Amino acid sequence: MDNDAFRRTYREINERYCAYEKGILTNHCGCSQAKKFCIAEREGVHCTSDEAQQTCIVLLDLLGQQARFALKAHSPGSALPHTKAMRLQVGGLRGIAAALDPDAPVPDYVQDVHATLLAAIARFGGLQNLPFSRVIREIAAYAPRRRRRRP
Repeated sequence: MDNDAFRRTYREINERYCAYEKGILTNHCGCSQAKKFCIAEREGVHCTSDEAQQTCIVLLDLLGQQARFALKAHSPGSALPHTKAMRLQVGGLRGIAAALDPDAPVPDYVQDVHATLLAAIARFGGLQNLPFSRVIREIAAYAPRRRRRRP
């Protein structure tokens, strides 16, 4: 299947995409509201809740604004390359999890994105009140796996 046909089919099938699809597909996090699906041997992730999807989108927008310097992203609102999007998603979740439980080590895997965000909203009174300095530190510290060169 060529990429254009795949993208077209993907958009038709997945009208409520998961904002944390990259993190879920790379096994850095899971979510109680996410459902995986396959198209031509490729995986995608669908969100089962409008409310959960909206919360995730709002969070990623906030993180993108707050972490522009850490990500070296110069133009606000532009699409991030894969590595920077991974840093924002996975590093952001790890930072929120660390802020929720400062005595525990920073998790390598976040079990449930939705539950973590609901806990953060309850604890800090809203996503805009997150301790962004702590979260940004984890975004900056997150390093995705390097590709191995084939001999």
